[in-house]
Amino acid sequence: MQPLLPLAEAQARLLALAAPLAIEQAPLAEAAGRWAAADVAARRTQPEQDLSAMDGYAIAFADLPGPWRMIGESAAGRPFAGSIGAREAVRIFTGAALPPGADSVLVQEEAARDGDALTLAGEGPPARGRNVRRRGLDFAEGDRLLATGDRITPPRLAVAALAGHATLPVRRRVRVAIAATGDELLAPGAPIEPGRIPETNRLMLRAQLADLPVEILDLGILPDRQDMLAQAFASVDADLLVTTGGASVGDHDLVRPALEQVGAAIDFWKVALRPGKPVMAGTLGSTVVLGLPGNPVSAFVTTLLFVRPLVAHLSGAADPFPRTRSVPLGEPLPANGPRLDYLRAELRQGAAFASTIQDSSMLRTLARATCLIRREPHAPAAGMGDSVQVLDLYAGDS
Repeated sequence: MQPLLPLAEAQARLLALAAPLAIEQAPLAEAAGRWAAADVAARRTQPEQDLSAMDGYAIAFADLPGPWRMIGESAAGRPFAGSIGAREAVRIFTGAALPPGADSVLVQEEAARDGDALTLAGEGPPARGRNVRRRGLDFAEGDRLLATGDRITPPRLAVAALAGHATLPVRRRVRVAIAATGDELLAPGAPIEPGRIPETNRLMLRAQLADLPVEILDLGILPDRQDMLAQAFASVDADLLVTTGGASVGDHDLVRPALEQVGAAIDFWKVALRPGKPVMAGTLGSTVVLGLPGNPVSAFVTTLLFVRPLVAHLSGAADPFPRTRSVPLGEPLPANGPRLDYLRAELRQGAAFASTIQDSSMLRTLARATCLIRREPHAPAAGMGDSVQVLDLYAGDS
């Protein structure tokens, strides 16, 4: 028997099966959650000129301690048309442009006004340039705002808009075909029949990809018949075909022979991972194929470790793999076996508590989990308070 493939090697081989997809220009409203396909530089300077950071009065610092004569007003979008001379002041509001000749702003509490006469009030004179946002404080024209491979987050989307962009370079959306296999599966909500169960993996997998730039082609539930599987696989027009179930070695596990029947090349099969050992990867023409286990927990974990990273890679991500972080254990764990293990766990008051039973068919346990504890092969027993690596499942859970 071939030794099981280490996870890191399997992930690297998977990503080597396909290069990032073609580049397109996406309107800003369609670019969120995707990855920049090229560096993005500012097309303008922000702010374009010195602005007031407070409501108050624009003055020349050299004219302190005053008094001043009021000559006008500057508001955001409605700048003062002229310039200020010696001992002149302009009423100014937050975000408004400083008139030429002004270099400082007296806030309202630092000044007293009587008609057009303005005098200094409060304790001591302000510092030169106080309450002023200088030109280019945020960024200057030509500054790199996004690097190739950066995820386009909401703030990055906003800064691109502020920098003068209406579109951003991204990879086209990944076309993902999803199929569940198994004669025992029923559509969710269908009348329950003896020996059959509702199918959950397609629904769960789609939800796991919901924040990624994908177009989903749902192939439905396919029966345990090699000819029908082969027919369905041969007609797929997608960048990625993901199947769940039928990827092991039983008499009814027909996904691999059906793929090979229509010309697929299998790159690897079986990874030193728990849950998720019988994961399979290869190519069918220009389509990458991932065969995931049918057990829902195994399907969920392998989607996190293989499907999502591959979609991110095809989308141009610089760092497509999920990150872990260190937290203390809330209770002891026994020594681990020879496979890399991802344990369902909950984070409570900053500590990780592994679920008591880790059977890969138990979907309710997964539903309660907020993280996965990563246990290296042959990891020794760990005690309460020992540091472990966790993969957070949902933002905000801690």
